[in-house]
Amino acid sequence: MAGLWTGAAALAAAGRRGRWWPHPLIRSVALWTVKHDPHHSRLYLVASRTLCSAGYDSSENTFDKILIANRGEIACRVIKTCKKMGIKTVAIHSDVDASSVHVKMADEAVCVGPAPTSKSYLNMDAIMDAVRSTGAQAVHPGYGFLSENKEFAKRLAAEDVIFIGPDTHAIQAMGDKIESKLLAKKAKVNTIPGFDGVVKDADEAVRIAREIGYPVMIKASAGGGGKGMRIAWDDEETRDGFRFSSQEAASSFGDDRLLIEKFIDNPRHIEIQVLGDKHGNALWLNERECSIQRRNQKVVEEAPSIFLDSETRIAMGEQAVALAKAVNYSSAGTVEFLVDSKKNFYFLEMNTRLQVEHPITECITGLDLVQEMIRVAKGYPLRHKQADIPINGWAVECRVYAEDPYKSFGLPSIGRLSQYEEPIRLPGLITYGSDRTEALKRMEDALDNYVIRGVTHNIALLREVIINSRFIEGDINTKFLSDVYPDGFKGHQLTETERNQFLAVASSLFVASQLRAQHFQDHGNSRVPIVKPQVASWELSVKLHDEIHAVVASSRGPTFSVEVDGSKLNVTSTWNLASPLLSVNVDGTQRTIQCLSREAGGNMSIQFLGTVYKVRILTKLAAELNNFMLEKAAEDTSSVLRSPMPGVVVAISVKPGDLVAEGQEICVIEAMKMQNSMTAGKTGKVKSVHCKAGDTVGEGDLLVELE
Repeated sequence: MAGLWTGAAALAAAGRRGRWWPHPLIRSVALWTVKHDPHHSRLYLVASRTLCSAGYDSSENTFDKILIANRGEIACRVIKTCKKMGIKTVAIHSDVDASSVHVKMADEAVCVGPAPTSKSYLNMDAIMDAVRSTGAQAVHPGYGFLSENKEFAKRLAAEDVIFIGPDTHAIQAMGDKIESKLLAKKAKVNTIPGFDGVVKDADEAVRIAREIGYPVMIKASAGGGGKGMRIAWDDEETRDGFRFSSQEAASSFGDDRLLIEKFIDNPRHIEIQVLGDKHGNALWLNERECSIQRRNQKVVEEAPSIFLDSETRIAMGEQAVALAKAVNYSSAGTVEFLVDSKKNFYFLEMNTRLQVEHPITECITGLDLVQEMIRVAKGYPLRHKQADIPINGWAVECRVYAEDPYKSFGLPSIGRLSQYEEPIRLPGLITYGSDRTEALKRMEDALDNYVIRGVTHNIALLREVIINSRFIEGDINTKFLSDVYPDGFKGHQLTETERNQFLAVASSLFVASQLRAQHFQDHGNSRVPIVKPQVASWELSVKLHDEIHAVVASSRGPTFSVEVDGSKLNVTSTWNLASPLLSVNVDGTQRTIQCLSREAGGNMSIQFLGTVYKVRILTKLAAELNNFMLEKAAEDTSSVLRSPMPGVVVAISVKPGDLVAEGQEICVIEAMKMQNSMTAGKTGKVKSVHCKAGDTVGEGDLLVELE
């Protein structure tokens, strides 16, 4: 299964909002998954709209053919705009991605190598050959891969092929955090206090951190995406942070240079979308709120920000444009800021490419950013003035990752997608609304109706975030997850009413499945006549969270009358047990649930309000007999260290016979290019080591045993 990449973009609905949208909008929700190795496993749910509203002037000659040096959703996104503009497209793909959606959408496709990205999507020689063989006049890099690689842009320019993005000077200047910070200061952009040079070693890092004052942020000069970043609150954490950040930076970017700056505690992460042309014009297209993060990587984004007032928005926009003009920026780009509680803002970095979250800006402005990038790359001036840029409505994006949110808010998960169904049944659904409330409600519905089987995902966490009272009130910062869930994410905590609803629904499902089984028996050809008692009601024992509840259920057509611990509820549905989604009505409250598994022994897994709950439902007689069954003893894990995620062993710090203290580092596991220190759970002597540096390990694999 190495190299699996499935992509889809669907969910079309007609709509019309705002002055930039004179034509119907094509709205889409797209999900894709990639599994090349344990470090590159993720799923995204990106709510987006491909806008026809900005309009296309057919008299503008741009390009005849564009090659997209990317794959998945972003490649599909670029292809859609190219089709709208009458431009032919070339897709590139690895050998295992030959049947991917972006390949089928493009007019031509070229294989650029085997599954490993270093041999395909990062293989500049093969991509340049594809450009030559197809006669592509321009290349759109999407995001990731070669999108911010100045050498790739130089090679294209050397063959008179247009790179649809900024020039190499801007890529170089903004891609280096040290240089970009110096340029920002020169452009009078607010910057975070810190050391402007390269930190040589751990000792110098400690000296600089003391001078700045703790806490400090240690970050890779060439970094991005949360990689190569560590917060240090004291000398020891500074030394560890220097080690891990430099290793991650070298692994992810081939550049281990680090810088240190003051850590702004409890900030918001707000970014400004900019757009510049080759004629000295630049615009800011409002902001995106990106404060909900884990491990410095975005989880939920929205536009606009509930926090900014007009004055702060203008000030941030003007500084973002000033920085763009300082490097003659000519394309779509993003200037990221940290904003404190008093609305003071500080430059963080600039991304010289299209962002994953760009669609939410398109939703509130009506602009097609890919179309604007193509026009700018051809040399056309911007069509709009700053006063023309609106904020119409509200848009929200959730990133659905293939990871376990119950482990550090999301440790990587891999697997084979066994079932996948987008939330296309909801008419007019999009995570866009006339206001924030409407946009969030639509996202809630979308997450409830998203079917993903075969890999662990973070839908439960996403849904909890967007319904959390603090989030709804706008009381958020980059530490939101750790503040709201100090003991880790535990899933949705059911209220008494919700618990009774869930138990009623689960019991109804159980009885419906029993009745269906009887129906099959009725139509069988058994040689022994089956005499079934007429059951007026079902007395059940339902176990949830180690608590046993007495439930009585009776059926009247599609409605079940259910008594749960003395409370009576009516549950109505079509009871189509073959469907992955089931819409149920519980005393007038509509719920969408997913029955993930249903076993003969009464065990069921049901997704309810985003969280998967495991229940065991038995008839009263079966429950009485079950009391005589022995339960399996739980494994004693105090003396073993197992990998909490799939990944690669970077280093082993112990050997058999070593004495270790509780909390001491045992080994380092790298997953998704992030290094994770695994520590001893207790003091003891190392009995055996079951891995070595370079080994690939799976979730739950035994790493080290203590005596």
